[in-house]
Amino acid sequence: MARKTDKEKKPQKSQIVAFKVEDELADFLDKLPNKSEFIRKAILAQFGMTCPLCTGTGVVDKGIHDHFETVIGSNTTRPCDKCKTAVSFPLSLEAAPVADRERYRQFLHGGPLYCAKCYPTAPPCHDCGWHVMMERVAEHFKTVHSH
Repeated sequence: MARKTDKEKKPQKSQIVAFKVEDELADFLDKLPNKSEFIRKAILAQFGMTCPLCTGTGVVDKGIHDHFETVIGSNTTRPCDKCKTAVSFPLSLEAAPVADRERYRQFLHGGPLYCAKCYPTAPPCHDCGWHVMMERVAEHFKTVHSH
């Protein structure tokens, strides 16, 4: 069997991160065949949500695709979280105008959606940078920043 060349090898991880856990969780992790890979996947999973249509596979059956393609395509507006004006949103950041990407990024990652007029009037969170109306700051911290 031929040895892998430098280009074929996986990139080496350069940082070690440590954290404390309860004894039960440590026992569980120790029983895994690859604890590091499990932890990496668990952390990355927190950055996004599993698609309810493909359940994370990236592929849907033709019938599901055909049914939901029109539903998704015709449901790309919702009210601004501040003024309630209808706001159209893209289905991906790449489809958004460059000037509006931060506003849409916030929404696509689970934050509030504001119209172009209201977004700059909602102050940014000091922890995550999301723009949040003052009357929703406590709720934001409970849902986004509670550990």
